Amino acid sequence: IPFKSLRYQSDKVQDWGINVVRRVQHSGADDTWTPARRANASFLAQGGKLVGLNGMSRGLVLDLNPVTTAKINGAPSVAPGGAYAYDSSRPVLGGNARWGITNNLTANGTINPDFSQVEADVQQTTIDPRSAISFPEKRPFFLEGAEQFEVPNSLIYTRRLVQPVGAVKLNGKAAGVGIGLLSGADDDSQSLTGDHPIYNILRLKKDVGKQSSIGLLYTDKIDGSRYNHVGGVDGRIVFAKLYTFGFQGVGSLTGGGTDPRKDGALWDTYFDRNGRNFGLRYQFTGIQPNFLTAAGFIRRGNDVHINLNHRFTWFGKKGNFIESFSHQVSPDALWYFNDFPDGQATELKFHNTSSMTLRGGWRVGGGMYIEKFRYPLDLYNNYFYVKPLTGGGTEYVPFRQNARDNITNWDFVVSFNTPQFSTFSASGNVAFGPDENFYEWSQSFTILPTINFDWRPNQKLRVNGRYVYQEFRRASDGTTVAKRSVPRLKVEYQLSRPIFFRVVGQYDSQYTDNLRDDDGTNLPIVIKNSKGVYLPASTTHSNAFRMDYLFSYQPTPGTVIFAGYGSSLNEDQPYSFRDMRRTSDGFFVKLSYLFRMK
Repeated sequence: IPFKSLRYQSDKVQDWGINVVRRVQHSGADDTWTPARRANASFLAQGGKLVGLNGMSRGLVLDLNPVTTAKINGAPSVAPGGAYAYDSSRPVLGGNARWGITNNLTANGTINPDFSQVEADVQQTTIDPRSAISFPEKRPFFLEGAEQFEVPNSLIYTRRLVQPVGAVKLNGKAAGVGIGLLSGADDDSQSLTGDHPIYNILRLKKDVGKQSSIGLLYTDKIDGSRYNHVGGVDGRIVFAKLYTFGFQGVGSLTGGGTDPRKDGALWDTYFDRNGRNFGLRYQFTGIQPNFLTAAGFIRRGNDVHINLNHRFTWFGKKGNFIESFSHQVSPDALWYFNDFPDGQATELKFHNTSSMTLRGGWRVGGGMYIEKFRYPLDLYNNYFYVKPLTGGGTEYVPFRQNARDNITNWDFVVSFNTPQFSTFSASGNVAFGPDENFYEWSQSFTILPTINFDWRPNQKLRVNGRYVYQEFRRASDGTTVAKRSVPRLKVEYQLSRPIFFRVVGQYDSQYTDNLRDDDGTNLPIVIKNSKGVYLPASTTHSNAFRMDYLFSYQPTPGTVIFAGYGSSLNEDQPYSFRDMRRTSDGFFVKLSYLFRMK
C-alpha cells in the first residue's frame, strides 16, 4: 500500500489502531489478529495498536490526469428508408486533479469526466411499483473518499449527477472532524429549464469518544429557478459495548418555477443490541409527504415505518455438521404518513427466517413471510374498468369500485451459498407462494428465483453469471399475468498485468398479459394518460439484448488506454437470436496520462 495514499492526522507522535483479518474462503470463517467478540457494537474498537509512530509526512501529493475521449454513437436513421447512421463528434478534452492538502485532507477536481469504462449496470427488478430502484456508484471520482459522504437513509446519492461537466470535492479530516464537500454541474440535458443543474453536498461528522459520533448534512440542487435544499443532523451513541442508539432529523425546502413551495421532514431512530446469542434492532422512521431530496435517494416516501427485528443465534463446536444456526423474527408495519397512528396500516408483515452454516462453509436458509397489503390509494387513480351498457356502448368505471380492500400473502423463501472453492462459488434463492398481483390488484402465485455464480479456472480468467426470473400467475385460473427473465454473463481476462479484456452480455425479456378485473367481473382494464385518453392495458412484450466490450491497457495507475464498443438489440421472439435488430450502439476510445508530483 503506497504510504502517500493513506490519510492520517498530523500529530508528531501517533498511535494507530490496526487489525488483521484472515478470511478462510472455503469455510467462510474469519481469523483475527486480536480477539474479537461478536457481542460488541463495534469491530474496529477491538483492534490492536501500533504505538509511537513518528517522523511521518506524505510530502506534496499532487496528481494531474489529462484525459481525451472520442465517441461515435449509432442509431437507425429517422428518414424513410434511411440506413443505420452514426454521428461522430470531436474528441472531448478533460482532466482530473488530486491534491493532498494535508496528511488527512484531499481535494479533487474534474472537468468533462468520462465514465465509459464503467460497465452497464446490472438490471434490477422489483415486484412493488411504489418502490424506486437505485444502482451502486462505480465511477472513480465519486468513489474516492466515499466513506466521508455516508449518511443514514441514503440522503447523499452521487448518481444524481448523471453526466457532470465539472465537479470539485474535498474529503478527509481536519481538527478531528470528517469532511465531505462536493459541488458539481450536470449536463444541461438533465435539466428541466435548459440550464446546468448545480449540486452542492456537505457532510460533517465528529467522533464522540471511541465509538459514538454526530453528523451534519446539507445538500441542494439548483436548476434555473427551481431549487431543493435539505439539511439535518444525525448521531450514533454506543454504550455498554453491546448497545447502539441512533437518530436522524432532516428537513427539506423545495420550490421555484411554477411549482408551489413545499416543506417536509424526515426522522429516523433506532435501538440496536449486538449480542452473541441474542440481538435486536428496533427502528422507527417517518417521511412527510412533501419531503423531497434531489441529491439523495428515497425508495418510498410519505410513510411511517416500524420494524422490530429479533435475532437468536446458536454456535456449535468447530467441526460440527451445523456450526451455527440463526433465526430471525421481524414484525413490520407501514402507514401512509397522515394515517399514523390512528388509521389503518397500509402494510403488515411478519417475517420468520432461519439460516445455518454447515461444516465446510456451506450455508442454507429458509423462511416464511406472512403479509397483508392494503389497497394503495395513489397507485390506481388512472385505472378504469370498461363496462358494457345494456343499450349498447360502454362506460369507464373507476378501478376502486370493484377492488378488494386487502390482500393477504403467505410466501416462502429458500436460499443457499456454496463454500468459496478454489475455482468456483455460487449462491441462490427462490421466493414463492401466494403474493400480491400489483398489475391487477388481485392475488397471484409468484415465483422469484435468483442464481449467481463465479468461475475462476485460472488466475487470468474470471466468469461471473447471474440469472433473475419473475413470474406472476393469476390465482383465479392460473394464467400468466406477467413474467420477466434477466440472464447476465460477464467474462474478464487478464492477458498480462497491464492488458485486460472484458465482455458483458445481458438479456432482458419481459411479458405482460391483457389486464383485467381478476377478482370477479373479468372486465378489461384501461389506463387514462396525461391527456385524458383511455388506453387499453393490452399485451406488451420486449426482448432486449445488450453487449459491452472493453479493452484496457494500463501500464501504471492513471495512465490508460480504453477502447470499447456497446450495442443494444431487440427481437420479437424471446431467446431466438434470429431476428435481432440494433436499436443503438457506440464506440469510444479514451486516453489518459498520470503526472505525479513527488
